[in-house]
Amino acid sequence: MTPERLLKLLAPFLGKAQLSGVQLQQVATHLALLLKWNARTNLTAIRDPGEIITRHFGESLFAARLLIAPDSEERVIDIGSGAGFPGLPWKVWSPNLELTLLEANQKKAVFLKEAVRALQLTGVTVLTDRAEQLQRQADLVCLRAVERFEAILPVARRLAASRGRIALLIGNRQLPIAKSLLADVDWGPAVPMPSSSSRLLLVGTAA
Repeated sequence: MTPERLLKLLAPFLGKAQLSGVQLQQVATHLALLLKWNARTNLTAIRDPGEIITRHFGESLFAARLLIAPDSEERVIDIGSGAGFPGLPWKVWSPNLELTLLEANQKKAVFLKEAVRALQLTGVTVLTDRAEQLQRQADLVCLRAVERFEAILPVARRLAASRGRIALLIGNRQLPIAKSLLADVDWGPAVPMPSSSSRLLLVGTAA
């Protein structure tokens, strides 16, 4: 996909922010690798390249723009990273993040390691452990399209350091569940995702 096409598709999510030529190439590389692997391994049910850019990359970069400074050195844990969202676009957005990608599925974890190499990223750890087994904490913990949503929320809360943030990229039906199960988290207002009537970004600060 050309840089011009990428920019057009990502424009609603980036607002006034800009991606460098290197960052656009990393997005294109991630997309090409995802399409190649998706032909034999079910990394995403979405098959159309344009829709993958808007739904996966766009939502991830929209959240990054609101959450993360481009020069941030925060520790980030992406639970159930799958094909790398939102963690890998966050790392492209802010190269100095200390990023941990958690993915229990072995095939998806292998893809993540290959993607990290292809994008020439440093400071990224791919773990095949389940989140429940992880002993480290982070400044920012994120969830997107994970299975067992209700069960994993308390785990995400435990992985967030004191005054750390929890970012949920969720559907609007999951909003009351998150607020109910993690009532001790100081939640901000849910932010609608561009180009979606049901997708939200919910961010809270752990006590």
